[in-house]
Amino acid sequence: MHRLGTVETHSGERVERACRGRRLLIAAAILLAFVFWQATPRALAAGAPLILKRSIVIPDVPLGPYSDHMDVDLAGKRLFATPQAAKAVAVLDLEDGRVLKMLGGFGNPHSIFYSASSKRLFVTDDTSGVKVFNGEDYSLIKTIRLEPGADGMVFDPRTRLLYVNNGGEDAAMSHSVISVIDPATMRKIADIPIASPGLEAAAIDSKKRLLYVNLVDDSAVAVVDLRAGRVIATWKLPAGAGRNLAMALDIPHRRLFVACRESPMHGSLFVLDSADGAALAKLPIGGYPDGISIDHERQRIYVSTAVGHVETYTIGPGDAYRRGPRVDTALMAKTSLYSPDLDRLFVSVPHLTTDAQIMIFEPRGR
Repeated sequence: MHRLGTVETHSGERVERACRGRRLLIAAAILLAFVFWQATPRALAAGAPLILKRSIVIPDVPLGPYSDHMDVDLAGKRLFATPQAAKAVAVLDLEDGRVLKMLGGFGNPHSIFYSASSKRLFVTDDTSGVKVFNGEDYSLIKTIRLEPGADGMVFDPRTRLLYVNNGGEDAAMSHSVISVIDPATMRKIADIPIASPGLEAAAIDSKKRLLYVNLVDDSAVAVVDLRAGRVIATWKLPAGAGRNLAMALDIPHRRLFVACRESPMHGSLFVLDSADGAALAKLPIGGYPDGISIDHERQRIYVSTAVGHVETYTIGPGDAYRRGPRVDTALMAKTSLYSPDLDRLFVSVPHLTTDAQIMIFEPRGR
């Protein structure tokens, strides 16, 4: 997840700086892509855990290094994506690859939740809060106002409530807030204060009514009791953990996976006991991870990273994790979504070294 910003200056200087910035960005991206291509072991088709089936191009997205999260409408066979340079949400037809709609009017879109029951689309926008759209005609129904910096969003399938990160340093606040939203009424019903200036990914254990959230500036994980509406524990990650950006919860194995960026090229995936936060394993991954998915059928973990590949680990007994071949994606393709219903991994690619697009991978093996 990333913030977009502008610098005000005279119009001529602004245009020249913008053009010069674009040229530098493209040159740097091409150089980095070449370096990564040379340095990264590439998965061969015969042994690859993921095979690229197709890519859906999102045309007319401006040059920019960031895109964020996605969601799927299973019944409508649609994918919702956030090409952030366009300040829009792209609605894609998963059958024929068409772009059905570009929903504009965002300051910077981040996370998406599609409610199949109400046919409504909820999108966090860090300048306004949560925007709610009609999932059939794409009209804007309502904007649920929150503190500036609305970013990560998770849905609790048991209580059918949304939890949205906002506030913190982006709102010039000393603390952050997790706002509780009722999708049925489209209203904020509570705020849970978090004593940290920056929040990233979160995960929910619906049965235990617990929410885990990354405290990115503290290299720690906060555990929130959703019944009480407060933090009940803070787990510090091991020394050298870096910035913890992505998270996934494996409820059957009682494991919490936390992905950290430790340098532009390298990171680590920490395996924590979800009961007490004990660190059980540290697994090497590429730099700037922003998406973790668990493929329960194959007992695999998929981690998308900005250095141009998806990392895979197979979950074995006794917290044994076997690293699989890396699978090539694209530079800054750091966000991903695995749909167990479709058995596909979607990776979002910004317009940088290639057109903005969604890469669609099919897992191999059982």
